[in-house]
Amino acid sequence: MRGGVAAGRMPPKVLMQRVPGQIAGQVVADPARSPFYKPFLKMPESIPAAEQEALRRQAREAIAGKVVPAYREFGRFFDQDYLPHARDTVAATDLPDGPAYYDFLAGWYTTTDLAAEQIHQVGLEEVARIRAEMEKIRAEVGFKGDLHAFFQHLRTDPKFFHKEPADLLEAYQALSKRIDPELVKVFRTIPRLPYGVRPIPDNIAPDTTTAYYQPGAVDGSRAGFYYVNLYRPEVRPTWEMLALSLHEAVPGHHFQFARGAELPDMPMFRRTAYFVAYSEGWGLYAERLGYDMGLYDDPYDRMGQLAYDMWRAVRLVVDTGMHAKGWSRQQAIDFFMDNSPKTEQDVVNEIDRYIAWPGYTLWLIRSASCGFRPCARKRPANWARHSTCVISMTPCWTPARYRWKRWKHISGPGSPNRSATLIKTNRYQ
Repeated sequence: MRGGVAAGRMPPKVLMQRVPGQIAGQVVADPARSPFYKPFLKMPESIPAAEQEALRRQAREAIAGKVVPAYREFGRFFDQDYLPHARDTVAATDLPDGPAYYDFLAGWYTTTDLAAEQIHQVGLEEVARIRAEMEKIRAEVGFKGDLHAFFQHLRTDPKFFHKEPADLLEAYQALSKRIDPELVKVFRTIPRLPYGVRPIPDNIAPDTTTAYYQPGAVDGSRAGFYYVNLYRPEVRPTWEMLALSLHEAVPGHHFQFARGAELPDMPMFRRTAYFVAYSEGWGLYAERLGYDMGLYDDPYDRMGQLAYDMWRAVRLVVDTGMHAKGWSRQQAIDFFMDNSPKTEQDVVNEIDRYIAWPGYTLWLIRSASCGFRPCARKRPANWARHSTCVISMTPCWTPARYRWKRWKHISGPGSPNRSATLIKTNRYQ
């Protein structure tokens, strides 16, 4: 961190201003209230009671004597020596060698050589396309106002929100069980590793995205977990839950990682690697499989899926806007709010994530221009076999692009041999 100060490679101040409160949350008077003590609250019965108490005592001593003092000292350093040097701008291109750095990130995350301006224009085109689809939903449900008013309705009507965090968690768990039995409609092979639904820890939830997935152990000794944000349930709409669960849990990221773990003939890096364009492209594809599973019977759930499509299209615009075209943070927030029904809490956290992680969201150019979206429209003859074969590709970067293009040209849409061809090219090249 001191090296960053000396070199002028500093993160934006608007992000760093969140950190003092996060550090302060670790400085507790009672060691038993520290997040580091949580594993000691419930210990395996195989550990004798006397040993458990000894371990808890040692943990309290370590937290009080080392962890809390370290965080207290770090807080002083951050407030006095680091935060004052954070930059007032948000663009990655404002860093030393920033334009070259952002060009590199765009190529890495998209696996293309597209320029930022090209990506920006694709994003604008996708925003326009998805708005037209949203207008159809607005008309279907009989809403009388314009699309902007419909967005506000979706953000504020109490019928779309749970009042208590426990109720929201229970709804996510119930939704996951609703999805599970429908998976056989679109997959021939179901990964064996189970998954669970957990709340995002309270100490990080206010500054964290809506949900995320934590992969299980490759050897099957630990399940995967779908973490959901229960902070302020009044800003967590029910209409987004189906698309979100399909993306993060099943058949999204959980299937992706669990299936990779079950392919022992693949090298380890192919079974466990995370390449954004593939992995997040799979999550986007998984959202659309909900139509084939018969899950999007409610127009508001379909609106939620479109809202997530819009979320991704907006990313292409605001990421390139802030990091390559001189957009302000507020300009990015306003564009997001004008084109999506997502709540302001989510939008602000997302925009700050794009500031902190430049280029990451640009993987969506693959889905928008040549990836899973066109594929999902072609409907191969054996859909379950097709989906199983696609996920069995496992994460690859440029080689996956080659195989995908070759597969598309070897046989026509709907050919019964097409999925078998994909397996063959995936295995031997």
